[in-house]
Amino acid sequence: MPESNNFPPEYTIFIAADHRGFQKKEELFSLLNECHENVRAEDLGPDNYDENDDYNDAAIAVAKAVLAENAKSATNTQSTENAAYVKAPETAIGVLICGSAHGVTMQANRFKGIRAVNVDSVESAKHARTNDYANVICLSADYLDLDTMENLIKTFCHTQPIPSENYQRRAAKLDLDYDAQTGDHA
Repeated sequence: MPESNNFPPEYTIFIAADHRGFQKKEELFSLLNECHENVRAEDLGPDNYDENDDYNDAAIAVAKAVLAENAKSATNTQSTENAAYVKAPETAIGVLICGSAHGVTMQANRFKGIRAVNVDSVESAKHARTNDYANVICLSADYLDLDTMENLIKTFCHTQPIPSENYQRRAAKLDLDYDAQTGDHA
């Protein structure tokens, strides 16, 4: 798969899983480490299989790491209503694996600035990056084989957001605070 010329020269992939995704995470981490000279892969755990662990812990670790790494490279590039959202290319991507991928997706999306998506096809991975500015890919250990997961991660990493005002505006709205009673944003 050809690399995008727009991708940051160096970037980090943070990966974590729960017990149902543990074995596939271990194998994917080895593959990610050998992926490309400009890629730094960091395994955020768990280090050992624990059938009683919670998917929440993996998602929280990856969300925090992606936000911290991307905050280092964030700079405003426009002076528009969406300026706070239009940043330099993000230099970190998250990969989360659990049984269905639903739990890690929901937990990761509790963090402002995280746009986690549950992906099961190349088309979905591309769309999530180009149109939805996703920065965390969530994969099902139960429904996806290792080769498919590797292909989805590569597609996700090598696809860049389309710099469209519409897409930027929509992505910025994901981080607004909404009143639970009225539905209005604060």
